[in-house]
Amino acid sequence: MRTHLFSPVCEKSVPAVILYSEIYQMTGPIARTAAMLAGQGYLVAVPEVYHEYVELGEVFAYDKEGTDRGNLLKITKEVSSYDSDSRAVIDYLNAHPLCSGKIGTVGICLGGHLAFRAAMNPEISVGVCFYATDIHQGSLGKGKCDDTLARMHEIKAEMMMVWGRQDPHIPREGRRLIYDAMTDANIRFTWHEFNGEHAFLRDEGHRYDPELAHQIQGLTYSVLRRTLM
Repeated sequence: MRTHLFSPVCEKSVPAVILYSEIYQMTGPIARTAAMLAGQGYLVAVPEVYHEYVELGEVFAYDKEGTDRGNLLKITKEVSSYDSDSRAVIDYLNAHPLCSGKIGTVGICLGGHLAFRAAMNPEISVGVCFYATDIHQGSLGKGKCDDTLARMHEIKAEMMMVWGRQDPHIPREGRRLIYDAMTDANIRFTWHEFNGEHAFLRDEGHRYDPELAHQIQGLTYSVLRRTLM
């Protein structure tokens, strides 16, 4: 599994962040997000989530063909394979000489769900999930039958959940289901809903909202600094 590393220029050990991409893999917006996180003082690892099915470094375009390819692979890959990938990156970071031993997760879209599941690992101190898809309907992975709702009580990390009210992929009822499940599981979390569409964080395309993106980046840096530094 190719994993892209972004690191700050420093001589001391720093906390690490696993950044999970959208269904399009390591695109320009994901690379820029990783670079900004690294600039805040974190070792950032971006795994290629579909590494079993694509060429090394392959990126899907933000068009219908790329979207269809990404969505198909999302339900082709086994949920257990997503989990074992997360475990591999956590183990790698724990052994990395630059990593201080503190690890957080950040994810966008599909990656929001993967960051959420990665937070089930005890080494994860914090998870930040941007409009995480499929959690409310249990439709991640082969067979579209993930167990995220049933397992979220395993999360001991602090979570930050970010949603767009105009996002058709996670409707109000779905967001309410996740909120209630996280509350019932006694997870420590903050919940942020904005008037934005799906992918309003991505700095390419008509859905991008730079004002919201700037605000959310500040919230992200704040929770990461408080829990990892």
